[in-house]
Amino acid sequence: MANVAKLAADALTEGGGIFRLAPTWVPRSFLQPGRRLKLRPQDYYALGMHRGGIDERWFGSTTEAANENRNEDEGLSYCVHNGERFLLRDAVAELKGEVIGDEIWDTYGKWPVYSKFFDNMGPIPHHMHQNAEQAKLVGQEGKPESYYFPPQMNQIGNNFPYTFMGLEPGTSKQDVIDALDRWNEGDNGILDLSKAYRLKPGTGWLIPPCVLHAPGSLVTYEPQWGSDVFAMYQSLVEGRMTPRSLLTKDFPEEKHNDNAYLVEALDWEKNVDPNFKDNNYLEPIVSEEGEGWVDKWIVYGKVDSKQLFTAKELTLQPGAKCTVKDGGAYSWITVQGSGRIGKLKLQSPVMIAFGDMTEDEVFVTAKTAGEGVEFENTGTEPLVGLRYFGPNAQPNAPEIGAWKK
Repeated sequence: MANVAKLAADALTEGGGIFRLAPTWVPRSFLQPGRRLKLRPQDYYALGMHRGGIDERWFGSTTEAANENRNEDEGLSYCVHNGERFLLRDAVAELKGEVIGDEIWDTYGKWPVYSKFFDNMGPIPHHMHQNAEQAKLVGQEGKPESYYFPPQMNQIGNNFPYTFMGLEPGTSKQDVIDALDRWNEGDNGILDLSKAYRLKPGTGWLIPPCVLHAPGSLVTYEPQWGSDVFAMYQSLVEGRMTPRSLLTKDFPEEKHNDNAYLVEALDWEKNVDPNFKDNNYLEPIVSEEGEGWVDKWIVYGKVDSKQLFTAKELTLQPGAKCTVKDGGAYSWITVQGSGRIGKLKLQSPVMIAFGDMTEDEVFVTAKTAGEGVEFENTGTEPLVGLRYFGPNAQPNAPEIGAWKK
C-alpha cells in the first residue's frame, strides 16, 4: 500500500485535508429499490438481476457489505485524486490518526462507523442487529444505528412510510417463539406483536442493538456502527418470502434451529419499553447559526451510555459563507444545492450514471475538522449537507429527548 500512502498524502495536500469520494452503490436481493437515489433508471440493476436492485448508497465506508455473491470491494468507499482511485480503508490504514484522529485510531485501528442512504419501495422485514457480544461469536461486530429522513430525498413516501419498532408492552417471549415456529406457514404474524410509527421527513430515531425494527419506505440517512450483521424475524413482507437464512446467518450455527435462543437474543426491556418513542425519537436541534446559515444536530444521544456516532445537517442560503469547527473527522454528503467545502466544489447531482464520478461526497480529516472548514453557497438555492462523526467526537452533543426542552 506504499503507493496509497503517497496518493492519499497528495490528495490531502491538494484538497486541504479533504478527500473526494466516489459514489458507493450496494444492492439487496430481498428488497425492491425505491428509485430516489438519483441513480439513472436503467442502472438500478447494474450489478445483475441475480444480485437484486440497488437500494443503498454508502458514505465514508470502510465496511464491507454482507451480501451473498458480492463483489470484493462491495460497500467500500473510494477516494479519487487526479484520476487515480484508492480505498478510504487503505488510506486510513496508511495515514492512521492523520485521517481519523489519534483517539479513534488508537482505540479501534480503523474508521469504525459509516452511513448510507437506504431507499426502498416498501418496508424491510422486522429485524434486529446483534450487539457486540453476540456478533463476536460469529467473528463480527455489533451494530447500533440511527435514522434521519432528509426532506430533499423524500418528495414522495412510496408504499409504506411507517416503521414498526420494538414489541407491544405485554408481549411475552413465548409469543415471539410461536411466531418463529410459524416461519414456513406464510406470514408468521410478528408484526401483530409490534407497533408502527408514522415517519416524518426532517426527524429521526436512535436504534440500539437487539431492538426489532422494520424500516418503512422513506429514504433514510443512517449513521451506524461499521458492521452489516442482522437477523430478520419476519417471514413474509408484501408477499415476498424472507429466507430463514436471513434470520440465522449471524448466529452460531448450532443455534440456527433454536427459536428460544433467537428470542433470548433480543433486548427484551428495550423492545417492550412503554416509553419507546420518548427514549428513541429525534428531532433536529440547532447547534450553531449565523447570517444565512444554520447547523443542526440530527443524530445525537448515547447507546448504552456510549456516544458511538452523531450527525449534523448544515444549511447555507444563497451567498452565505461560514466556517465550522468539529471535534472529529467526518463524512459529508450534499443533498441540495451547490457551493464549496474548503478548496473542493460541491454539487448535488440530478442524475448519476452507475460508475460515474460526482461532486457531492467528501471525507474531512480530523485535524482539518478541528481547525475549521469553510463552506460557501455559490448557487441560487440552499446548500444542504449531512455529515456524521465517529465515537466521542462530539462531547457537547444533546441527549435523547433534548428537542422537547
